[in-house]
Amino acid sequence: MVKKVSKLNKTNIAPWLFVLPGIMFILIFVYIPIIQNFYYSLFRMNSYSPDVTFIGFKNYIDMFSDPIFYTAIKNNSWYAIISVICQVGFGAILAIILESKFATTLNKYFRTIYFLPSVISITAVGLMWYFVYNPNLGMLNALIRKISSSDFDFAWLGNPKTAIFSIIAMSQWQYTGYIMVLIIVAIQKIPEVLYEVAKIEGANEFQKAIYITIPQIKEMLLLVCVITVIGAFKLFTEVFVMTRGGPYDSSQVLGTFMYRHAFFFDELGYAAAVATVIFIITFSLSLLQIKLAKSGK
Repeated sequence: MVKKVSKLNKTNIAPWLFVLPGIMFILIFVYIPIIQNFYYSLFRMNSYSPDVTFIGFKNYIDMFSDPIFYTAIKNNSWYAIISVICQVGFGAILAIILESKFATTLNKYFRTIYFLPSVISITAVGLMWYFVYNPNLGMLNALIRKISSSDFDFAWLGNPKTAIFSIIAMSQWQYTGYIMVLIIVAIQKIPEVLYEVAKIEGANEFQKAIYITIPQIKEMLLLVCVITVIGAFKLFTEVFVMTRGGPYDSSQVLGTFMYRHAFFFDELGYAAAVATVIFIITFSLSLLQIKLAKSGK
């Protein structure tokens, strides 16, 4: 009897021993830092002094009183909306086309071509597009001058109205192929028998895409939407490399706004408050998307 109980206990404990390292990793590097960050946001602190002053929610009050904060929110929102439309929308269209009967033997090469920008360093891509947008030497203005036969020298990154949209356009070029590949993986898992039945029923390729492909990849579409929205509110490197939030703070996003207060103004508590807001926004939007999709698998 003792041996049976001992064996039963070992059987119950064994799965937890396998899961324990993962749980510890998530606790140490995800959940505990989130709690610590919120705790630090209630204090005034800097990196040059050991003095820490409890100020409650004053950092949050100051943040919500700062007009640049709302500019950052707006820019992140624009990035999220355009990215869902372009990256998920165009990525899905490209994936469906490349997996359709119209795709040729070259579809593997097209996948590689579309996916290639996503494996390039973000910093390298930002610097490359910085020169593309150059008003005098940039390829974009040169192409417009060639087409319009006029002296066109618009400063895409130097104009407050176009700076953030220029950065957003660059990101769509880089990440649409990545989303496309994720959707292709989902399409390849659809049972072929569904398409054979649809073909017997006389469905064309467009009808197959609407009534079979899209419903079958609904979970993946939800996943890439969540990934895209979370990435939009974690945006930092692209803006920092190309504009540093300028001109006149017109391209500030929450990431650069947090970085500026942490490392330029040395307001670590304030930066922690911004980080807390970023977490709340991304977490809430993810839950909302899952709720609206009535999914969660």
